[in-house]
Amino acid sequence: MAGIRVVHYINQFFAGIGGEEKADTKPFKKEGVVGPGSALQAAFGEEMTIVGTVICGDTYFNENLDTVIPEIIKMIAGFNPQVFIAGPAFNAGRYGVACGAVCEAVARQLKIPVITGMYEENPGADMYKKSAYIIKTGNSAAKMRQAIPAMAKLALKLGKSEAIGTPEEEGYLPKGIRINIWYEKRGSARAVDMLIKKLRGEAFQTEYPMPVFDRVTPRPALKDLSKAKIALVTSGGIVPKGNPDRIESSSASKFGTYDLTGFDDLTAATHETAHGGYDPVYANQDPDRVLPVDVMRVLEKEGVIGSLHNTYYATVGNGTSVANAKKYAHAIGLELKEAGVDGIILTST
Repeated sequence: MAGIRVVHYINQFFAGIGGEEKADTKPFKKEGVVGPGSALQAAFGEEMTIVGTVICGDTYFNENLDTVIPEIIKMIAGFNPQVFIAGPAFNAGRYGVACGAVCEAVARQLKIPVITGMYEENPGADMYKKSAYIIKTGNSAAKMRQAIPAMAKLALKLGKSEAIGTPEEEGYLPKGIRINIWYEKRGSARAVDMLIKKLRGEAFQTEYPMPVFDRVTPRPALKDLSKAKIALVTSGGIVPKGNPDRIESSSASKFGTYDLTGFDDLTAATHETAHGGYDPVYANQDPDRVLPVDVMRVLEKEGVIGSLHNTYYATVGNGTSVANAKKYAHAIGLELKEAGVDGIILTST
């Protein structure tokens, strides 16, 4: 089989090695297609050939960024590719970050077209949409059949150096690039047309879409803080020593629930941070800097607050998707409500 040479990057799960228990798999390469590469190759036909696949565990990648990217680039370069494809990662946060980071490095160092696929709320999508073409996918591998044809179609265009259409035409996430286009109608006339359609309740397509952000209605202020039970929740990654729940340093797939009974102070001997997005030295020296248990115990003894809830919740905000953050917040909120907590202090970094 001839055609344009392609190298494909996938994680341990899609390579069939295993799930989370194999996420520390070190990078290695294989000749030809592996996993979803078979579907990509079928979509390419005779025009493109996947000559090699590079595989790396998600945890290993995200915990060894300084060394793993040069190692993977060397493997990719060894196949002498003309196009590079990663994923698709769907809504898998650490996988998405890995796909985006490798695409960015390949584009910068090997000077070839790069493409990946992600759900729009994958943290990797927001981090790397300016560095790579990211085909918009569903939020799980159940949407693989829709993702593969779209990725293959755009990859063929990139490989042939054909003109790339708009995000709406090609199915990729907007890269923040604006180009001049000639229209028959001037801008003011198009704006009036859109306004009329909006007033009539008709469908219309804006030429300058704006991001949509959630709005959270603030709760009423606590009437008597001296009788309130207050809980601590953190996205700063403060966990018991040894990180017993193995919360990831980036794109956390879980949160932890930990007991504060008997703790008036967090020390380097009892707690640490699992967070990989900031310098951990000062948080590890004194975890109270991120999760202020010491101060809360003082306020509790002085009667400023009624009590400190003896359970705290922790996760890592670094690269964690909006969808996962919402899921964690809902689960934690239900537990705190059941425990009769009146207020929450949410700490970050």
